[in-house]
Amino acid sequence: MATHKKPLQLLKQPNLWPTLLWVGLLRLLVLLPYRWQLHIGAGFGWLLSHLARERRHVTHTNLHLCFPDLSDAEHQKMFKKVFHHNGIGLMEAAMAWWAPESWFKQRVTLKGQEHLDAALAKGKGVIMLGAHFSTLDLGGLLFSFHYPLNTLYRPNNNPLLDRIIYNGRARFTHNIDRSDFRSVIRKLKNNEIIWYAPDQDFGMKQSVFVPFFGVPAATLTATTRLAKLNDSPLLMLAQHRTESGQYELELYPAIEPFPTGDLQDDASLINQAIETAIRKDPAQYMWVHRRFKSHPKGKNYLYRSPSQTESKTS
Repeated sequence: MATHKKPLQLLKQPNLWPTLLWVGLLRLLVLLPYRWQLHIGAGFGWLLSHLARERRHVTHTNLHLCFPDLSDAEHQKMFKKVFHHNGIGLMEAAMAWWAPESWFKQRVTLKGQEHLDAALAKGKGVIMLGAHFSTLDLGGLLFSFHYPLNTLYRPNNNPLLDRIIYNGRARFTHNIDRSDFRSVIRKLKNNEIIWYAPDQDFGMKQSVFVPFFGVPAATLTATTRLAKLNDSPLLMLAQHRTESGQYELELYPAIEPFPTGDLQDDASLINQAIETAIRKDPAQYMWVHRRFKSHPKGKNYLYRSPSQTESKTS
């Protein structure tokens, strides 16, 4: 599959050197046995849970917002598990980019394959909803063992990291810039699968506010536009690691009717599908992201400390 080939002038960009060192470390760690890497990833998660102050705050806030019925002890337990899974997910991403595929071919189960086959039988291509699970990149590799895959992505602001991620994913998927609708149309008309994760907050432009775990969240309307391009069916893919060291991918029935003719109703259906997938094991979701960044009272309103909120209103 196509990769970035234009050389980066790393010697002339010292701001990229920390990224180069970090990626180099990951590349070396991938040479270790699989089980060792999982333990190292868990260690990364433990460190982040203690050192990444901003991510700690965002995660605590998200869990309080989305799971208000948790006791303090339950909340803290889930908080620790979130960082545990995200740390492992960091190593799994590196494995997806560089490790032998043979490590994983006997570790994956795909459920609900009949739903995708029925959608493909319509000959209109398929929009496959994803979400930011901690197994994000590895899930793409695992799915590609069963079906060819195209992935919509947003280029990373760090050019070196973007190069690494793009080329790593090109090993198992065809990357399509999310603004390249011409390529999307071509793939759908060829009855191919487009994976798309609409579960991040990119601001209010081309978004609507609908509930996500009961909290109003800016939700992209682009999914509706994608489905309309070729009248393609839309279904959800969940992905999780199990306690036994296996990976489970699960496809859900196509969301119908979709589109509904109402952007808010469409966005609500999408968030409901993503919620259902997350609730299989909520701690495996990337709660470290600011999912509720947009707010009528101002950007990051829900993530401000009480003192910040008071200063803004005084």
